[in-house]
Amino acid sequence: MPLSPDELERIESLTLAHYDAQADDFWAATRGHDVAQNIAALLDRIEATPPFTLLDFGCGPGRDLRTFAQLGHTAIGLEGAAHFAQMARAFSGCEVWQQNFLSLHLPAGHFDGVFANASLFHVPTQELPRVLRDLHAALKPGGVLFSSNPRGQGEEGWRGERYGAFHDLAGWRALMVAAGFVELGHYYRPAGLPFEQQPWLASVWRNPPAEDAGARLSPPPRRP
Repeated sequence: MPLSPDELERIESLTLAHYDAQADDFWAATRGHDVAQNIAALLDRIEATPPFTLLDFGCGPGRDLRTFAQLGHTAIGLEGAAHFAQMARAFSGCEVWQQNFLSLHLPAGHFDGVFANASLFHVPTQELPRVLRDLHAALKPGGVLFSSNPRGQGEEGWRGERYGAFHDLAGWRALMVAAGFVELGHYYRPAGLPFEQQPWLASVWRNPPAEDAGARLSPPPRRP
């Protein structure tokens, strides 16, 4: 059964309320996490001339936002939890937009890259096509989106006070391709461990320039 507007509002409000209530503990537990592999996966695929304009989608307290700024890029955070947004502004010194994932207002064709690290899995699957199209539209032609999500087999629902959707590679790939992205690569984290000990699926995607997208959609020429 599709989720109703009231159910979607409840999912969003309760998940954000959980993060707001746990913000200080979350920051203490995650500020030392090493996500250099993920940051490099995004930056290494962007073909524009740096510095890049980047959106940290679900920036939390601002750990990675600050890293992007220290690397010389123009980094903007987007965060739904009010306490996180305040913490991110203070910690990173960057602009942070407080927006809910299900009610995005993004400038078209603005970003060279979108960094969605441990954030998109909170979007209910039925809403993901719309959210992914919004992110696709916010990227410049040729821009790159990085995502990292806890993987699963398509299960979805509440885990404690947070709602999540847990996709396998095939399911995630289908959603991204339907939104207009082209896959550049994927990997599992943490690196160097057996697959069953790698709960995170990381992937990198491009918004193809118009001529590339047209070439993919056009039928091959007929042979004389």
